[in-house]
Amino acid sequence: MNAFKTSILLAGLTALVLAAGLLLGGEGGLVLAIGFALFGNIFAYWSSDKMVLSMYGARQVDETAHPALVGTVKQLAARAQLPMPKVYVIDTPQPNAFATGRNPDNAAVAATTGLLDNLSHQEIAGVMAHELAHVKNRDTLIMTITATLAGALSMLAASAMFFGGRSQNNPLGSLGTILVTILAPVAAMLVQMAISRTREYQADRLGAEICGRPLWLASALEKLETLSHRIDNDQAEHNPATAHLFIINPLHARKVDNLFSTHPSTSNRVHYLRDMAASSLELPPPSRP
Repeated sequence: MNAFKTSILLAGLTALVLAAGLLLGGEGGLVLAIGFALFGNIFAYWSSDKMVLSMYGARQVDETAHPALVGTVKQLAARAQLPMPKVYVIDTPQPNAFATGRNPDNAAVAATTGLLDNLSHQEIAGVMAHELAHVKNRDTLIMTITATLAGALSMLAASAMFFGGRSQNNPLGSLGTILVTILAPVAAMLVQMAISRTREYQADRLGAEICGRPLWLASALEKLETLSHRIDNDQAEHNPATAHLFIINPLHARKVDNLFSTHPSTSNRVHYLRDMAASSLELPPPSRP
């Protein structure tokens, strides 16, 4: 169902781009905007993992430096039938984690020192399984597509604002141009956020299956929610556009489970995982490295 909802949202965003392009600049303006957006996002697609990891000062670790973390990721990757991703640690006291990379063969998972210091082995396994689920679901690719479409909309709106939208297909004239210029980027942002929330639910479900213990992830989410409210993540606060990457929203100025949130409410996610644990037999968990 989540995959279906994501497809519907992507289709809606595509339709929004087409309609705005025709209203603001005709077919020529739409093609130009999509061309610029594609160029920018292709660059981001190939370099996003390096850019984000560098932004957070992440350092790659091996089994010598962090045997428990790397060993857990290796076991979980094998269970998920994924190539072993690179493992990074970020020096920040806020417990959190994210995955990046354009595909499973070029993936990386990152955990903060706060996560390693405050969570149990079982909870860390649940979090890493969630991040590997993002890798397996190719969520980075999905978010790149949405960024491309949203970028096209933003460029169309900017062009209309500075140069004036002129199209014979616009039945509302100047009023239609103003409305599309203001509302189209906002609508694109809302769709992006809805897709991000949908992918989080999907990653929770698959992550619980990978680690074999939905309650491990549920416990981790509850602890992360509590601690993230009390502990700052300075890098994230200065780079809010990356907030959707993390398993828990790292920003303090958050809205819970509304249109402007990149994450579902933690209580909803925990409730879903507890229902999952109660309704299905749990798989054998990975052994402790």
